[in-house]
Amino acid sequence: MDKQECIQEGNPSLQDGDAKENILEHFNVSDKQELLDLLNEFITQSYKVEEEFREYKALYQHVIEIIPQAIWVFNDDLSIFYRNTQAQNLQEMIMPMINNQSNMLDSLEMDFGKKTYLLQSNALENKLIITATDITAQKRQERLAAMGQISAHLAHEIRNPIGSISLLAATLLKRVETSNKPIIFEIQKSLWRVERQIKATLLFSRGLNLSRAVHALADLQEELESILNQYTYTKNICVSYDFNVESYSFDFDLLGIVLQNFLYNAVDAIEDSDVEEGEIKLWTQLGDQGLCFFIKDNGKAIENKNILFEPFETTKLKGNGLGLALSLQIIEAHNGSIELLDESEKIFKIIIK
Repeated sequence: MDKQECIQEGNPSLQDGDAKENILEHFNVSDKQELLDLLNEFITQSYKVEEEFREYKALYQHVIEIIPQAIWVFNDDLSIFYRNTQAQNLQEMIMPMINNQSNMLDSLEMDFGKKTYLLQSNALENKLIITATDITAQKRQERLAAMGQISAHLAHEIRNPIGSISLLAATLLKRVETSNKPIIFEIQKSLWRVERQIKATLLFSRGLNLSRAVHALADLQEELESILNQYTYTKNICVSYDFNVESYSFDFDLLGIVLQNFLYNAVDAIEDSDVEEGEIKLWTQLGDQGLCFFIKDNGKAIENKNILFEPFETTKLKGNGLGLALSLQIIEAHNGSIELLDESEKIFKIIIK
């Protein structure tokens, strides 16, 4: 064995390197060009794969951003691997649960910032994925359904004894002395108020059955004046009507409920205010939008306009919070809307089409 062979046997790496050099030496120009072309193609395809990866990553992140959920992805040490924008806004909600790992359940409801969220967690390889879904509307519907069922049940239970008391009051009115009749009148007014609350509760819980026909607005005004006479209040209140439209198609009874609700609210606002003389104005206007009713009063300002039409929410001592909620339901059944035009002057605009 010569010296060259001994060196190759004693140093395998050197042998491999020499072998590679020997291979390249055996390539002709055509082979080398073909190898170069393959390498160029490999590099080109690598760039394409990298570009496609970036596009898919951008698409993936875009989808994660637009879905209506907050998403967190945590590493093994609970450091944040990824979160979308909604998750950043709810970071204060999730961190206490992450810090206290005993609360990390598969599913958990949590209230945060006047909203309710459903938190769900799932482990994927070495990552922890947590999502938060806003279920405020769903919980609200469940709550309203439960409250509606309870209210309807109570209304049924109360209706029969109230009917009996009303009958007895009417009988008593015929027999008492004239000096005692004002007491009976007050009893009847109170009973009428309870009956009105029962009717509103049952209408709200059962749903509406609209029956439209053409009615004279003068008849509607007469009905409102009669109803307002049955309402109890202590201050001197001037109520003016300007119904400059002769007739229109609407459900007479249901629209009467809407307008009386607004009148009662106006009376209560005046009663709760510091004004000595109350003033309520109710007028109409016919336009492209349909028939518009406007109502204005100089009573107490609205405390929270965000809960005006929220069922079972009220800032008044009187009522059950269904008046305006039912009114909105009735107006929407007329394909209309209710809008607070001016909060300082308290002007409501009611449209029916």
